[in-house]
Amino acid sequence: MDQRTSGADALSQNKDAAPALVGVTCGLAAALFWALGFAATRHGLKLGFTPVDLLVHRYVWSGIAFLPLVFRAGISDLCGIGWSRGLVLMVLGGPVMSLISYTGFLFVPLGHGSVIQPSCATLGGLLLAVVVLKEHISASRLAGAVVIVGGLGVIGAESIGHIGADGVLGDLIFVLTGLMFAGFGAALRHWRVSAVSAALVINVLSLLLLPVYIATVGLAHVAAIGVSENAIQALAQGVLAGPAALYLYAVSVQRLGVARAAVFPACVPALTLLTGWLLLGEPPTMLQAAGLVTVLCGFYLAQRQR
Repeated sequence: MDQRTSGADALSQNKDAAPALVGVTCGLAAALFWALGFAATRHGLKLGFTPVDLLVHRYVWSGIAFLPLVFRAGISDLCGIGWSRGLVLMVLGGPVMSLISYTGFLFVPLGHGSVIQPSCATLGGLLLAVVVLKEHISASRLAGAVVIVGGLGVIGAESIGHIGADGVLGDLIFVLTGLMFAGFGAALRHWRVSAVSAALVINVLSLLLLPVYIATVGLAHVAAIGVSENAIQALAQGVLAGPAALYLYAVSVQRLGVARAAVFPACVPALTLLTGWLLLGEPPTMLQAAGLVTVLCGFYLAQRQR
């Protein structure tokens, strides 16, 4: 009888562990794909792509893939979100925010944008949760916010001391895009829009920008860079960092819950610095590494429930 009971308990534990393992694997893969998107952006800009070129790769391919889904769910009201709210989400978390973010990498190294943008998204999210959503913020999360600010100060010191005015401008650009993404998250929660529905709508609405791009910029410039490099950007921006990462993160949330899955976006800065070092040959400086460690400690505190 005892052996049967212990065997049943072991089988139950294995069944419980399997979804958790899938959730962790999907969460780590999503974080890696987001990091590869940052690295691909930096690589593309160094090769001669403009921020607008990268924007097209980021949204057009996924927009075409998602178009049938949006038509099926209802194009007249954009999957129930509505056109006015859809346009707001497109500005805060779609191509407008992405275009500004890509521009920041023209001024500062990869390590700055990959740390500052998600950090400011976390800080802005905490602020909006208190001011707009009237949520209670624990002492641990408040302490985490203070630590994150300290880490950002370390990275900002590098910009002032080693890069100059361009570095400060680049850092401020990532502060802006981080706050924009915080507004995007707050809007999703306030309007009770799922992340998947928002991604579908944003990518499809972004197709409206394609005729403007073709008419004003044209395709000759991106074609001259080469098929292989365009394929890299289409894969990294339009597949991995876009719909693939979103889907994997959604699976992670389903298997682990929101609180546990929130750890994985916090891994993006470290993974971005690592991929930038391995793939682009951009090792982090001592100040970037110190700022990253400080920010990661702040992330840990900010995500605790008490």
